[in-house]
Formats: sequence, structure tokens, C-alpha cells
Amino acid sequence: MMTITNFCKKRALFSLLLLACFWLLAGCGAEPASPSSGSGAAVSGGDKAQTLAKAREKGVLMVASSNDAPFAYIDTKSNAFSGVDADIIKEIAKRLGIPKVEMKQVPFENLLIELNKGTVDMVTDAVYIKPERLEKAYFTNIWYKEGEAVVVKQDSPIQSKADLQGKVIGAQKGVAFLETAQKWQQAGKVTDVKVFNNQAELMMAVHTGKIDACITDGIVAAYTIKQNASLELRILSPYEAEASGKIGAAIRFEDKELLDAVNAELEKMRADGTLKGILEKYGLNEDFMVLQADAAATKNIK
Repeated sequence: MMTITNFCKKRALFSLLLLACFWLLAGCGAEPASPSSGSGAAVSGGDKAQTLAKAREKGVLMVASSNDAPFAYIDTKSNAFSGVDADIIKEIAKRLGIPKVEMKQVPFENLLIELNKGTVDMVTDAVYIKPERLEKAYFTNIWYKEGEAVVVKQDSPIQSKADLQGKVIGAQKGVAFLETAQKWQQAGKVTDVKVFNNQAELMMAVHTGKIDACITDGIVAAYTIKQNASLELRILSPYEAEASGKIGAAIRFEDKELLDAVNAELEKMRADGTLKGILEKYGLNEDFMVLQADAAATKNIK
């Protein structure tokens, strides 16, 4: 027989269960709390799609770069975001009503990863538009084009590409020219390929004799040698580039609105001569310029 005590305990338990069900049902009909995200935190897909509006509201566009001069870097003297890509994106941002562009430094091989994490709005760092990258992000219309250079010591006996046979060369991790160097090794055109984390390490390795030569971005090489004559380096010439590529900025797939807005302003800059003027400022002649839009080259294959 059930005692009064047991009856009371069961009744109390039943009441608690009913109350719990009530609150559960009430909770199901409530609006879910909106997740907050501080600056630098990853954002959800819905938030990413509002990137252009948020950048206009904050007055800041955040871009990622590996801090490589002369493309997109922080000038050590002025602490300003500087370079070819920097000047292009700053002009585009200004035309979009965004007065400031800030740079987040990210290793080159991680740029698209950081973009898709949502901690930056775009990637602007002389990134080659390649099929495998178009699977990971949108790319803008082409900004300019360029190719590789081979750098050797000023007193090096290497005078042509043929002279690289039997030599050790270097390349930077994560860039297209590393693939070119590795193809040369596979073909027996060089003995070995050493991989370096950044441009400064790569050029210093040639200067100190750790490697016989390096393959790197032609624009970067010319800029570096011009800025630091103490490196005692020279660019191999004559030389015909094998890995000529087209440069653009990367934007998340969720940000089609931002992509279209950036492309629209870029084409205005191409038409009114502003883009050409920026490229000439950094010593790029018409060999580096794309004077007409080539959107087909940037079509994503998502």
C-alpha cells in the first residue's frame, strides 16, 4: 500500500516534470539569442554576407597580407599600409565609401584559410588567380600580371637558366614559384630546392651563399634589390618568365555583393587611368598591365 509520504513525493515529482515541460515548450517558441562576435572573431555565414554594409558602417575594410613589399605591407617608417595592392584596395575602398583599410598579417599559405574563417574581409597580397584557389574563394577581376625572376649574387658565374644545372636554388613557401622550382628539380635542371618562410630569408640565403640562386616574384626582387644595395644581388637577365600569372584579390563566396562592388570600382579605375597610375608609381610598365577587363579568367569553379 502506498503511504501518504510516498504519495506526496510522487505528486511533487509529477508537478516538477509538468513545470519543466512548460518551460521547454515556452523556450521552443522564443527567438534564439544572436551570437555576438568581437573584432577579429570568426563570424557566421549570415554575418559574412553583410561584409560590405558593415565595412561602410565601421568605416574600415580589413584585409589580409603576408606583409610582403612592395605589394601589401606595413611601412616600418610611417606605420602605414603601403604597396601596389594596398594602394589599389585603398582607392577602391574610398570609392565605396570606406575611408580606412587595415591589414592583418597572415602567413602567405594561410591567407585563404583566414579569409574563410571570417576574421578578414578580403585577401590582397599579389595572389595568383589559379583554378585550385578559385575553388576556395571568389577572385576579383585582374589587377595586373607578373612573372618570376631568378636572383643570384652580383659576382655569380650564373649567366643564364642553363647555368643553374647542378645548383641549389631557393623559393618561398606557399607561392607559385616554388612549384616552378620543384618542376626544374624533377626535370634535372637544378640539383635541389630549399624552401624559405618569407622573402627576406630567401634573399638573405642567396646573399650569404647558402643557396646558389632563388626564384621569386620579379617585382619583389627588383624592389628588394633597389631598397637594399648591401645585399649585392642581381636579377638574371636576359630571362623569359615561365610562371607568368594574373593577380587579383580574394573574397569569400558569401560576399558576392562585395565582389561586385569592388569589381565595379576597379573597372572605373581601369577606364579613367587611376589603376595605370598606381602601377606606374611602383615601376610597372605595360608588360604588367591588363588594360581591358578579363572577367573570364577569374570565374570561380566552386
